[in-house]
Amino acid sequence: MKRVTIQGVAGCFHDAAAREYFKGEDIETVECDTFPLLFEALSCDASMIGIVAIENTIAGSLLQNHELLRLSNLQIVGEQKLRISHVLAALPDQTIDQLTEADSHPIALMQCEQFLRRHPNLKMTEKFDTAGSAKEIAEQNLLGHAAICGEYAANLYGLNILEKGIETNKRNFTRFLIVADPVIAHELKPREESLNKSSIVFTLPHTQGALSKVLTILSFYDINLSKIQSLPIIGREWEYRFYVDLTFNSYVRYRQAIDAVRPLMNDFKILGEYKECTYEI
Repeated sequence: MKRVTIQGVAGCFHDAAAREYFKGEDIETVECDTFPLLFEALSCDASMIGIVAIENTIAGSLLQNHELLRLSNLQIVGEQKLRISHVLAALPDQTIDQLTEADSHPIALMQCEQFLRRHPNLKMTEKFDTAGSAKEIAEQNLLGHAAICGEYAANLYGLNILEKGIETNKRNFTRFLIVADPVIAHELKPREESLNKSSIVFTLPHTQGALSKVLTILSFYDINLSKIQSLPIIGREWEYRFYVDLTFNSYVRYRQAIDAVRPLMNDFKILGEYKECTYEI
């Protein structure tokens, strides 16, 4: 059985994404309160797999996780995209009119602002986790409380779903990375002919046109930049580290492109080569 570290408690969106990625397999999830603790757990046990949120279509990139990944020895072996949809869930036999509090993570509360405005009887109460809110209501039998969480969490903790799809923006997606120690990464990584995406990180000399030259070479080899994220390098004013996702049709052409741009870069690292997740909306 695969052991997968998640950030949050059972039923959270990391848990749901892990089960979607490993659909049809039995997995055991290992709960971690924070992302640094998740990476620490993976560094202590090379047999475990991790799933890490890396970007959201509304909130943007999770910059902390870019750095945690770069500083780790882990490799990306896959990705999973998940639509983030919230429900309002409470104890069985409770109605919306009987509720006085809506408990959830502050970002989830913000994402359901329009729904909550239509129900002024629900006082917004910030909690550490969406699924954790559902768990707390179920375990403590909290009458009058509702959780704003995922449908999976509501069902897991036996809550009654009063409303579905209460998020304001229906096009809310999170992309997760599947990461593993090199010891087991080769077992989880797709075969070479299936690889069509890569994540790399590098710095560039502080010279005119440095980034433009890299992009021109990648374009020549028909390599697409699906994402580019820059982060300032602490202690080196106005210099940046670039996190880039590349997609390609030919693994051979991709490797040729990497060989061509490598001399132009500093601190270069391939974070992982994997298969792109295509999400059916």
